[in-house]
Amino acid sequence: MRKPFHVIYEDNHLIIVNKTAGIIVHADKTGDKTLEDFVKEYIKEAYNKPGDVFLGTIHRLDRPVSGLIIFARTSKGLERMNALFKKRDIQKTYWAITKRKPKVKKGKLTHWLVKDGSKNLVTAYDHEVENGQKAELHYRYIGSINKHHLIEVEPITGRSHQIRVQLAAMGCPIRGDIKYGYDRPNKDGSINLHSRRVYFMHPIKKEPVLCKAAVPEDAFWEEFLQLDNEEIKDETMKFLH
Repeated sequence: MRKPFHVIYEDNHLIIVNKTAGIIVHADKTGDKTLEDFVKEYIKEAYNKPGDVFLGTIHRLDRPVSGLIIFARTSKGLERMNALFKKRDIQKTYWAITKRKPKVKKGKLTHWLVKDGSKNLVTAYDHEVENGQKAELHYRYIGSINKHHLIEVEPITGRSHQIRVQLAAMGCPIRGDIKYGYDRPNKDGSINLHSRRVYFMHPIKKEPVLCKAAVPEDAFWEEFLQLDNEEIKDETMKFLH
C-alpha cells in the first residue's frame, strides 16, 4: 500500500496533507481506516502526544480523489477555518483529466445538484429544481497529452461530487469516473481528479498560506506536469484573482 498521505504544511493550529487516492477521509459504513486515523497517528508519534489527539475535519475529498486536505489541530483553528470556508475566503484549485475537450476553453458552470443518498449519486440540472443545491465553479482548459485533456477547476461552492458531476454535465467526464459517465475505471480505482492548490490567509497567524500538492506517483499523471510551466503558473494566478 502506498503511504496514505504526505504532510505539506503544519503548525500549532493546522496540518495540510496530500491525500492518496483510495483513502477515505471520514469514517463510513465500510469501517476502513480513515485519513483522520492516519493523521492522528502521525501527530501522536511526531509530537509524543499522550492520550487522544484532537483533529478537526474542515472539509473532505471523495475516496477516489487525491490531493490537499486541511485539518485543524486545535478547536480555535477549527472554528476559524470553518468561518473561512463559510465566507468562501479560501481558494481551492483542482486538476481534472478528461478524454473530451471542453467546447469553450474557459468559463463558469452553474447547476442545481440533487443527491440520491441511497445510491450516493448526484444529478446536475441546468435550471433551479426542488431540493436542488446551487453549484458554481470556474474552469480553464490547460492543454492535452496523448488524447487526454487537462482542465483546471476553481470551485466557488463546495457541494458533494460537485466537480465530478458538473464536468460530466459539460460533456467532459473525469477519467476513471464511471459513476459519472467515463467509459472504464482506472485500474487502481482512482479517478483523475486532484486537489492541486489551496490559498488562504491564516486565520490566527494572519499570514498567507499557499500549498501545492504533487500529483500522484503515476506515469499518466506525471506526463501532465510538463503543462505546468511558468506561463501556466502566471495565467493561473490571473485566473484565481
